[in-house]
Amino acid sequence: MPHVIVTAQIRIETGPTYVGDEHSDPELMLKLEADKFKEPGNNFFVYRSKLLPRQILDRLEYLGYRIAGVAGIGQTCMWTLFKESE
Repeated sequence: MPHVIVTAQIRIETGPTYVGDEHSDPELMLKLEADKFKEPGNNFFVYRSKLLPRQILDRLEYLGYRIAGVAGIGQTCMWTLFKESE
């Protein structure tokens, strides 16, 4: 069952929205308008989208994903979504 983690800073109405790690499905990342990005000081890549979290969640729902959990971590809001295996 594929999972996606979506995170954004508390100011979620402005973005950016992080939607995957360097091993995420490139086709899905394209549908979320996300580009691979390396934060200064990190030794790993993430996918980042200019879309708002609400827009990302709407697209993922359209693609068959469902929210499994939501959490607040410091100044970050995180959604975990899954899609049933076909």
